[in-house]
Amino acid sequence: QAWRRMNKKGKVDESAKKRTRKAAKFQKAIVGMSLDDIKKKKAMKPELRVQAKEAAAKEAKARQTKTKAAPKAKSGAAAPK
Repeated sequence: QAWRRMNKKGKVDESAKKRTRKAAKFQKAIVGMSLDDIKKKKAMKPELRVQAKEAAAKEAKARQTKTKAAPKAKSGAAAPK
């Protein structure tokens, strides 16, 4: 039946290729971050982003050294008993 439909007599205008609609892109908030936060982060200048990254790395490193130093002091005090 499809072949008959395609090859009809007296077909005047050829049908154009069907156009598919492109899906519209949009952003959704993710867990732990609102949409406004994501937009702010995206709008940041690269230099500021690098500075923020370095500051976060420093803070994380400081926290890590602090946690490493605490168990040593406790274990040292427990040994002489």
